[in-house]
Amino acid sequence: MTDLLAALLLGIIEGLTEFLPISSTGHLLIAQHWLGARSDFFNIVIQAGAILSVTLVFRQRIWELATGWRNPQHRDYTFKLIVAFLVTALVGLPVRLAGWELPDSVTPIAWALIIGGVWMLVAEHFAEKRGDQPLVTWKVAVLVGLAQVVAGVFPGTSRSAAAIFMAMLAGTSRRFSATEFVFLVGIPTMFAASGYAFLELVKDGAVGSEDWGAVAVAFAAAVATGFVVVKWLLGYIKQHRFTGFALYRIVFGALLLLLMPAGS
Repeated sequence: MTDLLAALLLGIIEGLTEFLPISSTGHLLIAQHWLGARSDFFNIVIQAGAILSVTLVFRQRIWELATGWRNPQHRDYTFKLIVAFLVTALVGLPVRLAGWELPDSVTPIAWALIIGGVWMLVAEHFAEKRGDQPLVTWKVAVLVGLAQVVAGVFPGTSRSAAAIFMAMLAGTSRRFSATEFVFLVGIPTMFAASGYAFLELVKDGAVGSEDWGAVAVAFAAAVATGFVVVKWLLGYIKQHRFTGFALYRIVFGALLLLLMPAGS
């Protein structure tokens, strides 16, 4: 397989999995076992492509919030986004500074996929019992921020899955409302995390020996794929549950435990 084709596939995988509740980190780590390991810079760039895609999807909503400051509902919603972001930053930054690194072996990723799938089934069941509660509360904002930190510590958890289902359990039972809030708060969160990681690489002199053609192909693939996937998901969850994604995680995680050597 050529390097450009491998880069294209990795970009597509990032775009497919970054915002679906199935863990992009887990899928990329597993894919790179076969397609070849990539530099941290490469992974940061394709993640930035996925973030750009969701920014484009929500461009009208972002503009509405940015220009509607005098509207009490818009102002309240924006403050809750800021609170969720700050909780993630204030809790997550010390973890990062402490030197925590994601494990890259298959076994913990597989278990995180399985446990996360079960958590999704249970969380959605109890959230639906609460009735139709579309509003994002301050409690939801804080817990979404904490959920993003948990997902960053345990690969295979999925940031979107952890945060969406935390929001649903904490009070925002409507799937679309929870997903929109999580995706919007994910934009500054992930841009900040990617920017911080990039600055670390520059400081360490780890940028400069990249295959820029492969990086560009992967970035473009992540943007295009992510845009299509997010648009599709937002329409899908208006009529369907997350059950299919939960079952996929459980089956995929079980297959990894059965087929991949322990610790590989």
